Amino acid sequence: MAWILLVIAGLFEVVWALALKASHNFTQLVPSIIMLVGMVISVWLLSVALKTLPVGTGYAVWTGIGALGTVILGIVLFGESASLPKLFFAALLIIGILGLKFVAPE
Repeated sequence: MAWILLVIAGLFEVVWALALKASHNFTQLVPSIIMLVGMVISVWLLSVALKTLPVGTGYAVWTGIGALGTVILGIVLFGESASLPKLFFAALLIIGILGLKFVAPE
């Protein structure tokens, strides 16, 4: 259950990161509110998952999911570069996230 909560927390990290961009420096109310709510949910779910998971593993996976999701959606939604080096390092994030999952207890 902790891993499921951690993945959901990582997805909410993506939500708040994208809403941060859409808020245009907090000048847009709705994206700013979405960002704040996403942050609170993300950190709360992380804290619940960390009751069971090691902090280093949980935090690394949480930030990895957030970073990977933000990179992918930045490419898809905002037309950001999908260069080979960027995709290579995104693949390394996937490998790191999966590796931490397989070596963590529980």
